Amino acid sequence: MNDPQPIDALIIGAGPSGSALAIDLVRRGLDVRIVDRSPHAFEGSRAKGIQPRSLEVLEDLGALDDVLAGGDIYPKLGLHAGPLSVPWKMFPHKEATPDVPYPNTWLIPQFRTDRALHARLGELGREVEFGKELTELTQHEDTVAATVVAADGAEEIVARYAVGADGGSSAVRKQLDIGFVGTTDDSDRVLIVDASVSGLTRNRWHMWPGLGGKLIGACPIPDSDMFQWMIRLTPDEKPPQEIGAIIDRVHSHTRNRRIQLHEIHWTSVFRPNIRLAKHYGHGRVFLVGDAAHVHTPAGAQGLNTGMQDGYNLGWKLGQVLAGADPALLATYEAERQPIAAGVLGLSTEKWGGIAKLDPSSMKRGKDEQQLSLTYYGGPLALADGIRTGTLRVGDRAPDARLLGADGAEIRLFNLFQGPHFTAVAYGPGAARDLELLDWPTTGAQLKRLTVGSAAGDGRAFSDPENTLRSAYGLTGDALLLIRPDGYIGHIATRDFLATTQAAVRAMTPQARTRSRQET
Repeated sequence: MNDPQPIDALIIGAGPSGSALAIDLVRRGLDVRIVDRSPHAFEGSRAKGIQPRSLEVLEDLGALDDVLAGGDIYPKLGLHAGPLSVPWKMFPHKEATPDVPYPNTWLIPQFRTDRALHARLGELGREVEFGKELTELTQHEDTVAATVVAADGAEEIVARYAVGADGGSSAVRKQLDIGFVGTTDDSDRVLIVDASVSGLTRNRWHMWPGLGGKLIGACPIPDSDMFQWMIRLTPDEKPPQEIGAIIDRVHSHTRNRRIQLHEIHWTSVFRPNIRLAKHYGHGRVFLVGDAAHVHTPAGAQGLNTGMQDGYNLGWKLGQVLAGADPALLATYEAERQPIAAGVLGLSTEKWGGIAKLDPSSMKRGKDEQQLSLTYYGGPLALADGIRTGTLRVGDRAPDARLLGADGAEIRLFNLFQGPHFTAVAYGPGAARDLELLDWPTTGAQLKRLTVGSAAGDGRAFSDPENTLRSAYGLTGDALLLIRPDGYIGHIATRDFLATTQAAVRAMTPQARTRSRQET
C-alpha cells in the first residue's frame, strides 16, 4: 500500500446515520469517504418510521422530497380478534402549524430512506463505496489509519477523524474496545418478512395479538404490493424460511386463509438488543447510530436517534477541522448519550407493554416524535442560562412564518437551511448589537436576521402574525443564536453583545482575523 494523503473524515457504514453525517460533512466542503462492507445498498424495510424531528433534519440536508415521495402517513391499526377487526388510532394525525411543519410520523421502508440519502450524497459529488470491510484501525497523534479490504485487495485510508456507523455489531466499536452495556434476550425473537401480499386490506396496520406475547403484525409498505410482517417466535421455534412455511405460520395464527404471500423480498430474524455504548468514541474516532445504541423496534426510535447523532456530530467535526477547540467534540457524547439512554427506556417500556397486550403500548405521541428532546443542562446549554416564555438554551428552535422586505412569505427553517449558524435579532436593540457581533472567518459562517427592525438590506423580516413571537415566547428585544443542527445555542434578552460573544467562543474557531460578514 502506498503512503496515502489524509482526508478529513472516513465514515464506516452507509446506513441512515452514516449517510446523514456524510451529507453534512460534504456540504461543509470537507474531503470525506464513506465505505460499507455490504456489496450493495440495504434492501429491506426494517426501520420504517421517520419521526417529525428527523423530517426536519432531512429537509435541512436536502433529502426530504425523496423521503416524502417514498412514503405516506401511517394507517390506523386494525386489531384482529377472531372475525372482528377493531380500528385503533396508533398515531394522532395532526395538521401542520407554523412552528411544526411536519407533525406526523412518516411511514417509509428503510431501503427508500437509504436511497434518498445516497441520492443526495451523489448530488454533492460523493458515492458510497460498497464492498469495503474494515479490518484494522490505528490511531496516531493527528490521524487515524484504517485498513479496508475489498474484492481487489486491501487499502489503507488515512483520515483526520473516523466515524463508526456500522451497526450493532460495530467493528469500529470493537477495535476501540468500548463496552456495549445492556442485554440481549435470545429467547425473544421476531421474524421480519417483506412480502408481496393479497387478501389483506392496505388501509390498516394489521395486528393479531395473542396470549403470552404471541403477535403477528402486517404493515403495508407504501406504493407497493408489499407488507412488512412481524412474526414473534416462541422461545424454541425454528424460524420458517420457505414461503410455504411462512404462509402456514401466518394462517395458523390469523385463522385467515384468504391472506396469500406471493413473493418474499427480504427476511431477517430480530432479537431485541437493549444496549448503550459506555463511550461514544475514543481519540479521533466516534460512534453513531446502532454502533452506539440499539433498541427494541417499538416506537420507531433507533433510525431517528442514529440519524440525529450524525447531525449533532457533523457541525462539531467541521468546526474543529476549521480550528475550533477540540474540546467541542467532547460535547457530542455529553449531549447524545443521555438522549439514547432515554430512548432506550421508552422503547423498552413499549416493547414490554406489547407482550402484555397493554393498549397504551401501541399509542404513539410527543415522546416518540423527538420534537421535545433538548440539550438543556449540557455543556453547551448550561442550566443557569436565560430563557424565554417558551424556550431554553439547548431546545429545538421552532419554525415560523415571516415576511421578507419584498412582502413574500418565507419559513424560518428555509433561512436556517445550510451548514451555517443563524442569529435572529428580535427588536431594534438586539439588531444594533447583532451588527457588532464578531464572527470568525473560518468554519461555519453566520447568517444574520433581524425581525421587527428597520434594517433594509434584505436581512430584515417582519412577523405580522406573531408566529415567531409566539413560538419563541418573546416579550421584548432578544438575540437568539441558532446552531447549525437547529438547536438554540444562546438566548440574550439583555447584554446582547457581550453574552452572545461569550457563547460564540465555545463553538467557533478563535482566529485572529474576524469578520462581521454573514453568509
